[in-house]
Amino acid sequence: MNPTDPVLRGEALTVRVDEKTLINDVSLGVHGGELVGVVGPNGAGKTTLLRALSGDLEVSAGTVFIDDRPLGEFDARELARRRAVMPQSSYLPFLFTAREVVRMGRAPWEGERGEREHGAKLTDYAMGLTDTQDYAIRAYPTLSGGEQSRVTLARVLAQETPILLIDEPTAHLDLRHQHLVLQLARELASEGAAVVAVLHDLNLAAMYADTALVLHRGELVASGPTEDSLHPETLGPVFGMDFVLQPHPDLERPMLVPLPQTVSHERGR
Repeated sequence: MNPTDPVLRGEALTVRVDEKTLINDVSLGVHGGELVGVVGPNGAGKTTLLRALSGDLEVSAGTVFIDDRPLGEFDARELARRRAVMPQSSYLPFLFTAREVVRMGRAPWEGERGEREHGAKLTDYAMGLTDTQDYAIRAYPTLSGGEQSRVTLARVLAQETPILLIDEPTAHLDLRHQHLVLQLARELASEGAAVVAVLHDLNLAAMYADTALVLHRGELVASGPTEDSLHPETLGPVFGMDFVLQPHPDLERPMLVPLPQTVSHERGR
């Protein structure tokens, strides 16, 4: 594999469920060292695309490649060592502690020499990074939505893979932890990981992502450097509202400001 090739690639991906097309002919490539933000309105196909890239959802057409190898050629253990997935929600009805949930990320490496000690250290390290160490002995179901989200991210980090696919990692988080999570994603990318993050907040995508993919009704309408893809002329038709760019006092990239919308309705009689 050429070092300049994408480590994760999707070619002409299409997913249909019950005769409804959720994503249509979407192609993309993600390189090591790159943070890709996937944005779009509700129902655009963001989560569907992430699940297709992870292998958790079968595609109707097209192929996903990891290191130029079709995803279907990987067995479950191999795949779990190459990519880690953070879903929107992780429902666990059993009373696992938060630390036990994070340690589950080490499952693909069980049986390796020195794994018991290394896995324990990495579990503690991941919990420190995500500010979840204080929940270590708390039962996972008793945590708030935001706390569960950070514990789930710690599990993904503990899995220690070169590809990370994270779906709405800032959902349910307060402002400080939203930035903490995306700073972590940014740092992982800077260390060589390929990171794909589904994001609802356009400005978080603008601040942290190298590349932005804009989805609308299952179609990829923009793909490229964040400052080019997240442009008012592109986003306006996608979100059905107008945006303007405003300079940020500390960042080189401008921020997106949505303009107030006029909502008209008639009272029911």
